Amino acid sequence: MARSTHTDRDFPQAGHDHAACIDEALAAAAEVCRLSGARLTELRRQVLLLIWDSHAPVGAYQLLDKLSRDGRTAAPPTIYRALDFLSGQGLIHRIESLNAYVGCRDPRRPHVGQFLICRECGTAAELEDAEIAGTVRARCADADFEMHHLTLEVLGRCPGCRRTGPGQADR
Repeated sequence: MARSTHTDRDFPQAGHDHAACIDEALAAAAEVCRLSGARLTELRRQVLLLIWDSHAPVGAYQLLDKLSRDGRTAAPPTIYRALDFLSGQGLIHRIESLNAYVGCRDPRRPHVGQFLICRECGTAAELEDAEIAGTVRARCADADFEMHHLTLEVLGRCPGCRRTGPGQADR
C-alpha cells in the first residue's frame, strides 16, 4: 500500500497564502459538485468558506454566529443541512472528538480522514496514509467487526506551537 509522508507542511507555515488555500478549496468544491450534479448553493458555499476561514475545526454554532455577524440569518437546522451536504460531497470532515468540522484538503477523491489536532492553537492537519487505513480495516475484518466509518484523530502539539515554547500536550 502507498504510504504518504508528512512534514511541517501539513500545518500552515509563516507566509502561508491562506487566500490561495481558500480559493483552491472553493474551486475544488465547485468541480466536485458539478461532476456529481449537486448544487453548491450560496449558503452552502458561504458555510464552506467559513469552515476554510482557518485551519482550525469549527463547530456548527460557531458557524451560525459567524453567519449572523455577516448579516445572514440562519437557524441551526439550516446549518446542519449545509454541513450534511458538504460532508456528503466529501468537501469537509467532521472531527468527532471536537464536534467540529474542517475542510477536506483533497475532496476530488474518496479517502479516509486522519487528523493531527493541536491542543494549543486548535489547528488541524489532514493526513492520508493508506497503510494506516488498511491496517484498521484488516483488524476489523479479523475481529469480524463491521466498520461503518473510520476517522483517526491524534491530539498533540503542532510544529508552530512546539517552536514557540514549552507546553503540555495530551499523552
